[in-house]
Amino acid sequence: MFKTRITELLGIEYPVIGGCMQWITGPEFTAAVCEAGALGIMSSAMFPTQEEFRAALRRLKGLTDKPFAVNLNLFPALRPIDNRLYAEVILEEGGVTAVETSGNRPPEDLVAVLKEGGLKLMHKCVSVRHALSARKAGADAVTLFGYEGGGHIGSVATLSLVPRAVDVLDIPVIAAGGIADGRGMLAAFSLGAEAVLIGTRLLLTHECPMSAAVKESLLAAGEEDTVPLLGSVHNTIRVVRNQAAEKAAELERAGADFQEILAIVAGSNTRGMLERGEVDLGVLACSQSVGLLHDIVTVKEAIQGMVAQAEEIAGRLASSRTA
Repeated sequence: MFKTRITELLGIEYPVIGGCMQWITGPEFTAAVCEAGALGIMSSAMFPTQEEFRAALRRLKGLTDKPFAVNLNLFPALRPIDNRLYAEVILEEGGVTAVETSGNRPPEDLVAVLKEGGLKLMHKCVSVRHALSARKAGADAVTLFGYEGGGHIGSVATLSLVPRAVDVLDIPVIAAGGIADGRGMLAAFSLGAEAVLIGTRLLLTHECPMSAAVKESLLAAGEEDTVPLLGSVHNTIRVVRNQAAEKAAELERAGADFQEILAIVAGSNTRGMLERGEVDLGVLACSQSVGLLHDIVTVKEAIQGMVAQAEEIAGRLASSRTA
């Protein structure tokens, strides 16, 4: 039912994109998203060397023959990232449908080499101004990420951000932030979006590579159980509320040195949290939509259930207008 410029651009069955999540969207999980009919996006930043990234890319291609994307992280990072090295591997190996960039505007030379290689380019941003800049840089589509979302956020809610972007852009807009079921999906389409990007919904799946203890803690969380951090350094990120998040927020309010805060929010802590189930060890990006989630399902059930619910509501609304 839902065929859009995004499904045509990327060759996917459903206008649904699985969000890139550090330490989670490796080859296996990305393939599961693709096999469910959506676009999976593998994180390149999980792999510190070209050799490790190349091996992961080959593993992903061996797990699915469906379209997939790779994320190139343009946010400031403690470990300097040369995305040109990842781009080299992407172009040498082939088989990648699209590249998603997130963070700062992608450099012109990087965009040029990717586009020359036949790749579609998506850019994830938190403001219309940044979306316009990405369009000028050569993006084929943009994701507008609302304040409700888990991860790096801006200051505008999805309900206001997406239609504003649709009004001023001539390329497809993907809606993200607080979308976790068919109701949110259909609402995004009514705003003019041509696909939705989901992350938190996919955390609560059987295939998600994180400990059962962390999943159970998310099931117990409500819509008020997230907190934005790192606004003081202009890098705001929304995470689930736990002891680590509360401590980091307290330090930030007190004007603590960033290194002291970093000791809590470091990615190594998050990785340990996910792998060992120490739910208060680090911080985990999480949307306010976590309050809508009450079960752990397969990736396929999450994605196809969302689409089915959106179709059912759309059909019911259409019937009510003709009754």
